Amino acid sequence: MSLLQLKLAPNAFTPLSHPSHRFRPNRTIKIRAVGTVPDQKNSETTQSNIEPPSVGFAFVSSVLLPDGTPDVHYRTATGGQKLRNIMLDSNIELYGPYGRVLLNCGGGGTCATCMVEVLEGKELLNPRTEKEIEKLKRKPKNWRLACQTVVGEADSTGVVVIQQLPEWKGHEWKYEKGDDESVESS
Repeated sequence: MSLLQLKLAPNAFTPLSHPSHRFRPNRTIKIRAVGTVPDQKNSETTQSNIEPPSVGFAFVSSVLLPDGTPDVHYRTATGGQKLRNIMLDSNIELYGPYGRVLLNCGGGGTCATCMVEVLEGKELLNPRTEKEIEKLKRKPKNWRLACQTVVGEADSTGVVVIQQLPEWKGHEWKYEKGDDESVESS
């Protein structure tokens, strides 16, 4: 079934506050059909195959689960956003013990309490800013400030793996990219 697209005739609705017009309960409104809109079933199949661009995130907690495995939270977001906003909007622990109002700068890049370690996907991130270079000069190159890190563009796709609170992690966690074939053979 197709939907009917309607176009109102000029002056079909007139303001009631205008002094020359009075309310007329039997007034007719002229509407003219100008075309039809195709079925949604046909358009749904073409739109469902095309997914909007998004970046996948794996946030690794600094604390291991009781069984010794890392606590990983998976999220997706559109590119072009700051990593800090993505983490806060997704309820991912960012500040740890510095989460109170007076212990962090709220995204200004002056306190360095939003440090994260980028394990994979650094090619999707913007280059280090001047504030990051200053605050992280004695830290590893893959550490970033979440408040200064922009993840891709609006049309970016990919995967970013982030170690939360790297200065507080009590373990060495190695991320290895696995092939599907090697996983199947083992």
